[in-house]
Amino acid sequence: METENGTRWLSDDEQRAWRTHLDVSRLLTYQLERDLQPFGLTMNDYEILVNLSESEDHRMRMSDLASATLQSKSRLSHQITRMENAGLVRRENCESDRRGLYAVLTEHGWDTMRKVAPHHVDSVRKHFIDLLSSDALDALYGSLVPVAEHLRAQRGRA
Repeated sequence: METENGTRWLSDDEQRAWRTHLDVSRLLTYQLERDLQPFGLTMNDYEILVNLSESEDHRMRMSDLASATLQSKSRLSHQITRMENAGLVRRENCESDRRGLYAVLTEHGWDTMRKVAPHHVDSVRKHFIDLLSSDALDALYGSLVPVAEHLRAQRGRA
């Protein structure tokens, strides 16, 4: 359906798919966030812990961490300050670049990650993975890959 100005409006099927995607995205994020609350973590905290735990020497340049978590450098800096105050991470200077900083996972942060990860995986399974058949997961993955690739390419142009 097109109007005189050339806008391609969504069909009923497209609208239904889009709105369901938005609902699932919001509801799933809400539930996963709720399941992290007993550990005193937010989804942003957990994402940072995951990125650091999977990085060499459990450290990342702040600029790389901001990019990996899709946060502005300013927002990430505030987030890291909060996580530093909780003892989960620390900042270290970058020897090769005096202006650069690393975010480093502390021992307490690593212990927290190891404690929380099994609960988070259980939550992901309960509220997402186990609700879909293997075929549905394959189809979902196949459907989302082109969208993810497109958005990554757009992000690279920004």
